[in-house]
Amino acid sequence: MSHKTTGEKLSFLVPTLYIIFLLLPIYWLVNMSFKENAEITGSFSLWPMNPTLRNYMVIFTDPSWYNGYINSIIYVCLNTVISVAAALPAAYAFSRYRFLGDKHLFFWLLTNRMAPPAVFALPFFQLYSAFGLIDTHIAVAIAHCLFNVPLAVWILEGFMSGVPKEIDETAYIDGYSFPRFFVKIFMPLIASGIGVAAFFCFMFSWVELLLARTLTTTAAKPISAIMTRTVSASGMDWGVLAAAGVLTIIPGALVIYFVRNYIAKGFALGRV
Repeated sequence: MSHKTTGEKLSFLVPTLYIIFLLLPIYWLVNMSFKENAEITGSFSLWPMNPTLRNYMVIFTDPSWYNGYINSIIYVCLNTVISVAAALPAAYAFSRYRFLGDKHLFFWLLTNRMAPPAVFALPFFQLYSAFGLIDTHIAVAIAHCLFNVPLAVWILEGFMSGVPKEIDETAYIDGYSFPRFFVKIFMPLIASGIGVAAFFCFMFSWVELLLARTLTTTAAKPISAIMTRTVSASGMDWGVLAAAGVLTIIPGALVIYFVRNYIAKGFALGRV
């Protein structure tokens, strides 16, 4: 009996320690965001000795900082909408039809996700320069589609393959046109897959730095690029950088909160 009690205690201890281990860097980031640079570099403390909001005030009062968050949210949302909208018909085609080279095309899509962004940085820069799209939100949104559309197609194809084809045939017999069937019947059936695909598109676009930094200069500069410019003559502004990091985590945390049920279904179906 005591052995069972010890096992139950250990079963709670391991995940608790794991969660603490995962949350420790986030706590330390929040801890640093309320400190002055002198305290960050001068002494070790588990909590701020002299808490300050100066670091957050710098971000909320400096246009170059808060515009970075606005720019990032704009192009990330654009990319998420475009990627999911493009991936839905493509995934349906891979799920429902068989055509020459379909498996090779599907694999080619995934190879785009495997390639590092540095490979495409120069071609994108030259192409967008020719069309005058440099330093625009749509430029970064479209560039990120190169990686997010294949990912969304792969996720959605798995969810669509789990929907019986008889549903399509029954809808056609009942007189549904394809667009009406797709929006009214099919999309609600794969709502969890759409949520999962949108989540991953959002997160990958939110954290991507190289293309976002290469294709923007001032007007559409994302927060991830602005955070690399905190070095001044007096050194690295650790406090402001920590505060910016805390604020950068918030959008991703909110997205995770709203799609948490969809993500759980995606893991249950084995496609994520």
